[in-house]
Amino acid sequence: MSATLTTTKLRLTRRGRGVIMALVAAPVVAAAIVLALNGGGAFAAGAGPATGPLQTELVSFTYVTVAAGESLWDVAQNIAPSKDPRDVIVEIMSLNQMPGDSVQPGQRLALPTGY
Repeated sequence: MSATLTTTKLRLTRRGRGVIMALVAAPVVAAAIVLALNGGGAFAAGAGPATGPLQTELVSFTYVTVAAGESLWDVAQNIAPSKDPRDVIVEIMSLNQMPGDSVQPGQRLALPTGY
């Protein structure tokens, strides 16, 4: 017995080509949306030095070490006696990413520029 091999041609209709194009383009579009929502952060993190209006600057801070029995209020009054201590405390907490206003002896705090 001899087997006959038959070949059939695949024929895509206009609708079929549209479906295939949509399936191929979907991952590319999804990646573009994710990149746009992320702001390009994933690619910018590995990039070289930034240039232009978004260039980052190196900033150096002055640090203070909390003494035993000292509170954040005391630190604020010592570094900026002419300013409202509440405003200075908020700036120190924000800069050091502190969840609360309690400090421990020996804790090192970065001070906002200008103090």
